[in-house]
Amino acid sequence: MIVLEGLTKRYGPATVVDAVSIAVERDSITAIVGTSGSGKSTLLRMINRLVEPSAGRVWIDGRDTAGEPPHLLRRRIGYVIQGNGLFPHRTVAQNVATVPRLLGWSEARIAARTTQLLEAVQLDPARYADQYPHALSGGQQQRVGVARALAAEPKVLLMDEPFGALDPILRAKAQEDLLAVRRRFGTTIVLVTHDIDEAFRLGDRIAVMRHGRILQYDRPAALLTRPADPFVAELAGRGDRSLRLLSLTTAGDAAEAAPAGGGADGEPVVRIPAGASLREALSELVWRGVPAGWVVDPDGTVRGVLRVDSILAHGRPR
Repeated sequence: MIVLEGLTKRYGPATVVDAVSIAVERDSITAIVGTSGSGKSTLLRMINRLVEPSAGRVWIDGRDTAGEPPHLLRRRIGYVIQGNGLFPHRTVAQNVATVPRLLGWSEARIAARTTQLLEAVQLDPARYADQYPHALSGGQQQRVGVARALAAEPKVLLMDEPFGALDPILRAKAQEDLLAVRRRFGTTIVLVTHDIDEAFRLGDRIAVMRHGRILQYDRPAALLTRPADPFVAELAGRGDRSLRLLSLTTAGDAAEAAPAGGGADGEPVVRIPAGASLREALSELVWRGVPAGWVVDPDGTVRGVLRVDSILAHGRPR
């Protein structure tokens, strides 16, 4: 767990981050979102002491980071920036191995970890390990940046606008890859973004910043249904609020028990993956022109039934 306690940064008379106190749950993604100049990147960099706080404390798993040399702290915290920051004169494998080599890992352990991470970010080690960054696409370079940040098995990964330079298609794929990596390695991630849609897609919790302060730190659904501030309401309400609500719930979570005998408005002909969002489920049912569908687990087991009217009820702000 990461605990920020009264974290403050001043530059002369200007207060850039103003007494921020939040707790980030272990094995979660916290997205920090706000307008340019809101202090979100400075807040992130105080966690690994790239920026030294003027006041306050950062605790990681109960340890006060102020008592640890900054260079040692950074070796156990992954860090990814926009544009990835890869060393151009090093191969992909050499880039990934940067921190493990500083830590004195054996070559066999480094090679095994490099292979594991390249496979995790969907880059075939046989094809990409010996290539140089200039030979990769922007999306591939960003994946290598994530692999490098995770190489020393950090419990914490900090990401500062990591996908901001990617086009929308590559950005969506990079977001999917990040979610898959988090599930696989159980890493606690704190991510800065100016994109509220990205925050909603990735964040288990979202911190909305303005003028150096946290206006609200909550789960995505709470930002949509119970905004604590007019600015939060305006930021979260950009786009269709109902569709955002539907994106936050899976078909499996919303499925109703199938009626005895198996019928639901007749036999549904559509099968909806349990992991699909209600937004995706609604699109499929409307496209097919049917009122209901079976919700199925990956092994094909029917979990329950989902109806159009019940999906629409989930999308109504409460």
